[in-house]
Amino acid sequence: MTISNTNSSQAMQQQIEKRLKIQHLRSVTASLTTTAGSDVVKGLTQTAKTLPPRYFYDDRGSDLFEQICELPEYYVTRTETAILQACASDIAEITKECELVELGSGSSTKTRILLDAYQNLGLPLRYLPIDVSAGMLENSAKQLLLDYPTLEINALAGTYELALHELPAKQLPSRIIAFIGSTLGNLNPQESEVFFSQITQALHSGEYFLLGIDLQKPKHILEAAYNDSQGVTAAFNLNMLEHINWLYNGNFDTTQFEHFAFYNDTENQIEMHLRSLKSQNVKLEALNISVDIKASETIMTEISRKFDIATIKQQLSTHGLITQKVWTDTNNWFGLLLCQLQ
Repeated sequence: MTISNTNSSQAMQQQIEKRLKIQHLRSVTASLTTTAGSDVVKGLTQTAKTLPPRYFYDDRGSDLFEQICELPEYYVTRTETAILQACASDIAEITKECELVELGSGSSTKTRILLDAYQNLGLPLRYLPIDVSAGMLENSAKQLLLDYPTLEINALAGTYELALHELPAKQLPSRIIAFIGSTLGNLNPQESEVFFSQITQALHSGEYFLLGIDLQKPKHILEAAYNDSQGVTAAFNLNMLEHINWLYNGNFDTTQFEHFAFYNDTENQIEMHLRSLKSQNVKLEALNISVDIKASETIMTEISRKFDIATIKQQLSTHGLITQKVWTDTNNWFGLLLCQLQ
């Protein structure tokens, strides 16, 4: 490399660093330990065992989820992406000059569709991605800054709850919070109510909330999406145990569990479990617990609720979030709702 190229590379790096700020809202590990450690104890010691879904997302878990999004059986990502490509310009036209906050940003792949729409209108670009995976957050932010020369990023590494409470002051006239990817389905009805309250507290009157929801559809389509033929979802599910082992000095043996996912017709939700292949005892030294698990007993790791648009619009309205526009695909498999806080 010549001196000129070296100087150019250094200048570009300095320019990127000038447009990037990453806030660690306490260390991610500390946050998990203090807020979720008690949930792990509670979940593993109750009759129907559970583990909090947030433990999916160490760096490896985040990478595996990105792979899931590319699977042929997993219709969610490609369907939502197609909807975004069709409606992003409408979203930009409606919301105008505003900064984009994204909960669970991951690799920010779909975010580019929105950034392109704002850029095409000549609007300033400011992005606040939020994710518990600090590694993925930094990598995706740096790539975005290379591809969008006018973009400014203030990334927040931490949980949704913490980040919504500690959002920095606006630098643009308005703000839109995006919660796409059907992640709302991972919250039970009570947790959804709390979450919507947190959204309204984080927004000012007239600001926007963009929500992606997976809609109810035939059971065989849903179950195939969570039991892919390549076993990536199974690896993603089992990786939760590895993550918990690392955080809490545990001895889960992932070879003695199997992935188990099915659609619960009564609750309109997919349930993901880890099923024990034998009777075993698991210790988590850092949490000072020892748990007996029977053969065939399961640990629920995630729900993924499937929604009805009319019902979710009504629920949002009780929190002052009034739906301005709804977009769906031709199969009516997925919905994207743009809401405005009264």
